Amino acid sequence: MSEMPARKSRPRRTFSTFGDVRRMPSEYEIVTEGQNWTLRQNRAATFEQNPSSAANLWFLTYRDNSPLRAGKWDAFRDPDALTYRAYVTLQADAETKVHGALEAYAHATAPDAGSMTLLGQLFTPSRYLHHGFQQVEAYIGLMAPSPYITNAASYSTADFLRRVTMIAYRTRELQAAFPDSGIGSGERALWEGHDAWQPTRKAIEYALVSYDWGEAFTALNLVLAPTLDDVLLTQLGQVAKDKGDDLAWQLNALLGEDSKRRGRWSRALADLAVAQRPENRAVLAKWVSRWSALGDDAALGLGTILEAAAGVPAADVAARARLAREDFLAGLLDTGTMRLS
Repeated sequence: MSEMPARKSRPRRTFSTFGDVRRMPSEYEIVTEGQNWTLRQNRAATFEQNPSSAANLWFLTYRDNSPLRAGKWDAFRDPDALTYRAYVTLQADAETKVHGALEAYAHATAPDAGSMTLLGQLFTPSRYLHHGFQQVEAYIGLMAPSPYITNAASYSTADFLRRVTMIAYRTRELQAAFPDSGIGSGERALWEGHDAWQPTRKAIEYALVSYDWGEAFTALNLVLAPTLDDVLLTQLGQVAKDKGDDLAWQLNALLGEDSKRRGRWSRALADLAVAQRPENRAVLAKWVSRWSALGDDAALGLGTILEAAAGVPAADVAARARLAREDFLAGLLDTGTMRLS
């Protein structure tokens, strides 16, 4: 009996960058894979210039030699699988809801004194903080060791810009409606000088000079944003609702969707880092501990504004924010079973 001739392998025609794949890559993967030029194969350095140039040494130090390492960062996938087209469509719908809420309450009665204090001392000055968040998130995207991380961080950067823009728009509305309230003119002084804001300002300014991409990611996406979003979106929104300011509650709830989406990909990335290299658990734990102290101080400071305007004890505000962060990080730093994304 004659032997069957060896089966010839068919030449690979497309998607060779994915290796020996057995399925067609998704649209998300096709438009993301290999899109970060600084991570090209067989590169001598990040940029095509002297390897000892300042730019190349920066990426070598703060990305390639970061304590946070993984066997294959390109294994990360955004749980929402966002592409630019999908993101634009998603946020166009979100902006329609925001404008609908603003129009629905255009002729609402004036907020009471407590609500005006919250708006003028906590809501409108927060645009400075969120602009800082935007800058840190953009840096994470720039320095990220995979295009999948770069894209996810880029969409979150745009989310923070959207938040700053919406707060600025609402600030101008309030300034026009209540010109004697100080809203629209006093926020910078509050941000730079009000005791309640100084721990927050300290935290974001330190985050802005955390050059290691992994520490910047931990500081913002795993600690500061989950902690302070609980204060400035969840708790402030609930207090506003209780005081009859349904517009502030609705706006915060709508912005909270961006926060939840950022949380999904951030936790998925942290889980992947620990799954691929268990030593990363200790790296993340060290950073989380360092930044949690700053985040807790910031939440307590902002809590004093909620206490003065709405009677919510500042210690309770900080405790709830800390619990929200701990719930978000549950299982990540433990030696037991990690949460699967």
